[in-house]
Amino acid sequence: MVDVVSISFKNGNKSYFFSPNGLKLKKGMNVVVETERGIQFAYVDDDISQIEEKKLTSPLKSVIRIATKDDKYQNEKNLEYAEKAKVKCEELVKKEGLDMKIIDAMYTFDRSQLVFRFLADNRIDFRNLAKDLASIYKTRIELRQVGVRDKAKEVGGIGSCGRKFCCSMFLHDFDSVSINMAKDQGIALNPNKINGACGRLLCCLKFENDNYKDLKGKFPKIGAKVKTKEGEGAVVSINMLKGIYVVYVQNVGPVEVNINDKD
Repeated sequence: MVDVVSISFKNGNKSYFFSPNGLKLKKGMNVVVETERGIQFAYVDDDISQIEEKKLTSPLKSVIRIATKDDKYQNEKNLEYAEKAKVKCEELVKKEGLDMKIIDAMYTFDRSQLVFRFLADNRIDFRNLAKDLASIYKTRIELRQVGVRDKAKEVGGIGSCGRKFCCSMFLHDFDSVSINMAKDQGIALNPNKINGACGRLLCCLKFENDNYKDLKGKFPKIGAKVKTKEGEGAVVSINMLKGIYVVYVQNVGPVEVNINDKD
């Protein structure tokens, strides 16, 4: 077992395990950590815990220190400068006539790198833009294309279910979602029903799919001939969540059957 602490680089975003490095860390603290991209200001998402070392997918990076007042001030200035850089980048994008939308800009803690994230429908040749930005800010520039689902996660909102977007609350990674998942769940293939606010297939189709697959095995197929108390008929509809299916019996009409009925 090894000590780990859950760290995120932006409140509400994906968390990563770091070594607490002997520091007494608590949820809500600000820290400075070592990452593959350099030193970063970060947030402690939970108290120190222990996990089996074999469950770690990569070597642990370390928390360098609990953030000081100077560190917090530096982070605030970085956020301020990054916002100004975003505005400047948008001006250059417009000047270059590039079909891309800048989402945000972010400095590494020591300002050794300035990262711009953008949305675009197609591949963008941003070499001239990168050169212009590098000449202005005198640091390493990275332009990173992201998807519309990433943007929805950042902005947040209310889904068709009436709850906050899953991606904004607890989904850290975006898995592949297919139209077959909607079919397996008996959802009408109407874009208004199966697409999220981002315009892509609903993320919940993926993480609910295993449950629907398990349920589906308990039901007969649509059109299958089955026997009921009222006689034999064909299955015309299924409601997996309610645990019922409807059988049309000749001279009787629709008959509702509960999968938990013993007979």
